[in-house]
Amino acid sequence: MSTRTLIRGGLVITAADELHADVLIEDGRIAALAAHGSDIAAGWTAGRTIDATDRYVIPGGVDAHTHMELPFGGTAASDTFETGTRAAAWGGTTTIVDFAVQSVGRSLREGLDTWYAKADGVCAVDYAFHMILSDVDERSLREMDRLVQEGVTSFKLFMAYPGVFYSDDGQILRAMQRAADNGGLIMMHAENGIAIDVLVEQALARGETDPRYHGEVRKALLEAEATHRAIQLARVAGSPLYVVHVSAEEAVAELAAARDKGLPVFGETCPQYLFLSTDNLAEPDFEGAKYVCSTPLRPREHQAALWRGLRTDDLQVVSTDHCPFCFKGQKELGRGDFSKIPNGLPGVENRMDLLHQAVVDGHITRRRWIDIACAAPARMFGLYPKKGTIAPGADADVVVYDPAATQTLSAATHHMNVDYSAYEGRTVTGRVETVLSRGEIVIEGDTYVGRAGHGAFVPRSTCQYLN
Repeated sequence: MSTRTLIRGGLVITAADELHADVLIEDGRIAALAAHGSDIAAGWTAGRTIDATDRYVIPGGVDAHTHMELPFGGTAASDTFETGTRAAAWGGTTTIVDFAVQSVGRSLREGLDTWYAKADGVCAVDYAFHMILSDVDERSLREMDRLVQEGVTSFKLFMAYPGVFYSDDGQILRAMQRAADNGGLIMMHAENGIAIDVLVEQALARGETDPRYHGEVRKALLEAEATHRAIQLARVAGSPLYVVHVSAEEAVAELAAARDKGLPVFGETCPQYLFLSTDNLAEPDFEGAKYVCSTPLRPREHQAALWRGLRTDDLQVVSTDHCPFCFKGQKELGRGDFSKIPNGLPGVENRMDLLHQAVVDGHITRRRWIDIACAAPARMFGLYPKKGTIAPGADADVVVYDPAATQTLSAATHHMNVDYSAYEGRTVTGRVETVLSRGEIVIEGDTYVGRAGHGAFVPRSTCQYLN
């Protein structure tokens, strides 16, 4: 009895359904749902009952793109796995998929083990890993097979960042061919990094050093060109493709055209591209550095295409690409040279609330909110129905959400380990009230009641959109 929790009186929302139901949780899993007020629900007893009257009861969010403790540009992301997963919980996200990094000249195994060690015993919520391939050769291609068997079933490649993460078309093709054989999913950072480096050099030579030039040199056409090229390489290889952090209307058009042909091509976007723009990059007194990320923020007119892509399912997932760097001492490394500003924004705590605001604003429906934030990322990366839904047998990752509460987003009140908010002063409607991770309460009202080490590594199956 003591391991049973009952959530009564709420509106249960999944990607498929909305129903007024009570939810019975036992031994860390969803045991049953029954209509509120029904004889079945009335007969349930539990050691703990949560009143969800006038609240939504939703699956815990799945953020399939985070970078905790990522080394980048001579520094490292400011959130650890401990602080970052705690902030995720505060924002109603109960599973993250982070990126382990292969160093050039080193094995995938070594990179993955390094990330296992970073996360082990400190996470507040559950976690999984993708693998960044920085060095595609015979050894790393063979290792991909072993990682898929281990539950690390997706591999990220970069068409950007020459000299750091960059892979050429031949390396990309070989990795895609391997993924076509072993069932892995190739994730692509699609920007033409070789061309961008030329434009960076030319801009700096003209004395164009402010943060706004970061957005001007990383042109939307170079995102679209790389997206097109990645799609064609995937077609040649017979491989599925997932394009990360899509920001430009022209790139969405490339994905839509591929999907209209029935190709297994998928795309994600991020809250920063839906809610922020080049206006932020142009903020004076170097404030724009706070908004430097890649792909970059685009002019506001691109947002309509992203929302449309989410409604038509040409974009399936909203992840954060959470990669925070403090303004003081980290973003400031790029004063006088925008190319030295560490690329990344904080956002793991804000995603669920911003997407609920999109429901309030009429961009998406409530069920689509849950789809793009919970169910679709879980399916995409082999976690469904353990994660991403409320159904018998699923992990009891559950959020009781107050859709009427308002809050103002601010660095003064957020829990991410970073000294600014990308959404400072923005008021949103909707707020997380209670968060359960595998049946254990992690957030209760204004209190974190979880613990470091509760979060467990979750091995993943292959992409469930391809089965």
